[in-house]
Amino acid sequence: MRVTIASRRSDLARIQAYQVGKALQSAHPQLEINYSFHESLGDKNQNDPLWQMPEKGVFTQDFRAGLFRGDFDLVVHSWKDLAIEDNPETQIAATLARADARDLLLVRQDRWPQIESTGVASILTSSPRRAYNLDSFLHDALPAKVHELNFTNVRGNVPTRIRKLFQSDVDGLVVAKAAIDRLLEAEQTDFAITRAELRKALSRCHWMVLPLSANPSAPAQGALAVEISRSRDDLRRLLAPINCTETFAVVARERAILAGHGGGCHQKIGVSVLRRPFGDITFLRGLTDDGVVLDSCSLEPTQGKPEKALRAELWPRDPSEARVFTSQALAVSQPAAAMALWIAKADALPANWKIEPNQIVWASGVQTWKRLAQRSVWVNGCAESLGEHESPRVETLVGSEIEWLKLTHAQGYQGELPMLATYRLVPRNGVPDLKGRKHFFWKSGSSFEYALSQNPWLKQMKHYCGPGNTQRILQKHGVEPIVFLDHAQWLEQVCKQPVATDRSGS
Repeated sequence: MRVTIASRRSDLARIQAYQVGKALQSAHPQLEINYSFHESLGDKNQNDPLWQMPEKGVFTQDFRAGLFRGDFDLVVHSWKDLAIEDNPETQIAATLARADARDLLLVRQDRWPQIESTGVASILTSSPRRAYNLDSFLHDALPAKVHELNFTNVRGNVPTRIRKLFQSDVDGLVVAKAAIDRLLEAEQTDFAITRAELRKALSRCHWMVLPLSANPSAPAQGALAVEISRSRDDLRRLLAPINCTETFAVVARERAILAGHGGGCHQKIGVSVLRRPFGDITFLRGLTDDGVVLDSCSLEPTQGKPEKALRAELWPRDPSEARVFTSQALAVSQPAAAMALWIAKADALPANWKIEPNQIVWASGVQTWKRLAQRSVWVNGCAESLGEHESPRVETLVGSEIEWLKLTHAQGYQGELPMLATYRLVPRNGVPDLKGRKHFFWKSGSSFEYALSQNPWLKQMKHYCGPGNTQRILQKHGVEPIVFLDHAQWLEQVCKQPVATDRSGS
């Protein structure tokens, strides 16, 4: 059997088409693959900002006529480019496993001293979503006192945008990380020049992988869509073995959420869904056309809804109740090698350590990121308070394997990463009074173990915690906790009475 795959002509579009072709041939070794590459309306018009162009199918509509004529059998799209509304005559029959959905910020190293001195930064982006969400986040995430961010429209494929970063009087560029990763990972010799150009550009930039909690992606960002005519049952069967059902379900959810707010990539709305063993996390942030501010992070747990409890039965009812320890810094020498640092809390980075220019710094969560930025530390990304097992996925950007070192406390849990204790926990005076409490949310495994040593009866109570090592520590003691994203959401969903909430993260 012979199949013709169509896509746009850009390097990235061809790479994506080749990925689908490779997957198909792996599933069907006797299959013959041909490729057909074309320009779309969006490729031909490089002058107008994307948000000013016709919204439906600016990069995709031109290919549907070819499907109906039989010029090719299937089309590979970046799924985020497809209109929210389904087409009655075609369908998305498959997708591959999703690439990284996050955005990447590149800042020219030669421009950074000027940003530090003026407090003004100019950033290229074609997305109203990125401009809206990053305007608030970057003020706190950049390690400088930036009081003015100017977002400037940019058009063109990814290599073109990278060139414009260095050819224009601008400081930075925001692009989809999946696009950079795919271009750098492409094995075909056709893309050798592009790979070399990207490597050179990255070597001249500071970079940070932007967290989904602060900057949710465009729905389906990082996912591929394989479109066919609805009449082609033979292609549906052919594609079934390569379809990633998890990616398909998550993308469908993201697109449905956007559709509920009016739909369309021209809106200032980002939505990302992460599927994890403990449940589906949904990040939603932006501004609707009606002026409604969206800013939420929710979890649909696999364990189902927890039982309700009286406020008097909860611990801690206020975050201050959970302050079981104080921190005491340890005298620790900085490792001679500039290892990549995974930092559990901002104070875990000793004040006298000097971060090397190309040293990678990864934070446990957004709040740790912001506290490090206040200390003039450039943070490359964070684990979204989901735990150290959340892979940073930056080996492709760096161009090599990464040797990580986790900075934490002396009683810290030994997880996947090698660790170095830079402080120790000292119990505060007075043991927390837990009598009468039946439902406990633990912000750290150390707090649970200390409380358990003083109150053995705790094992019989209901326990809750965030994802990550705290969950593992409770499980080590034979306790199966229910996972929540944070203490505030636990209070909202477990307490029978309304409570004041605190959304501080790690």
